[in-house]
Amino acid sequence: MRTLPIAITALAATLTLTLTACGGDDGGGDNKPSGSRTDASSSACAADKFGQEVVASEAPAAGDTGTVSVTLTNGSGADCTLQGFPTVGLDAGGTALSVAPEKSAEPEKLTVKKDETVGFTITYVRGPAGDAEKAAAVTTAKFTLPGADGDLSFAWKYGEVALRGAGGAEPDASVTPLQRTGD
Repeated sequence: MRTLPIAITALAATLTLTLTACGGDDGGGDNKPSGSRTDASSSACAADKFGQEVVASEAPAAGDTGTVSVTLTNGSGADCTLQGFPTVGLDAGGTALSVAPEKSAEPEKLTVKKDETVGFTITYVRGPAGDAEKAAAVTTAKFTLPGADGDLSFAWKYGEVALRGAGGAEPDASVTPLQRTGD
């Protein structure tokens, strides 16, 4: 009598392994990997195919915070993909200053269709006018889009940007990731 329970236990274990190996699928064996498919028709965006509009809420005085929002419109006629932060540099009389990505922000993957808009915002602290050790007299902002060739730029008319860090080598500014804008 003792051999019967062991044989049944062994049979049950074999059936369990067999069902597990089959994946428990009752769909007739057409197992397909799960997950979402990437749209193969989208490719990286080209910077020169975007129109841009810049709107600022200028910092009125030294120590105040201002924002510069850049809206980009896809004029390429085709869908393209963007993900991440734009690389932003501020030109101050031949000195290039890199703007850091916003630390708490998480970029999302964006498929940008024809005539759709995306954008980013630069937040900065205004520096004291005429003090080269504490502020940079920025004249131009240049940026590149993640995964795209070429760069875009606009004139900086929003006052000096405060400097921070060792020897005042970095601007007191940050940039958000690219995100959808408009409706």
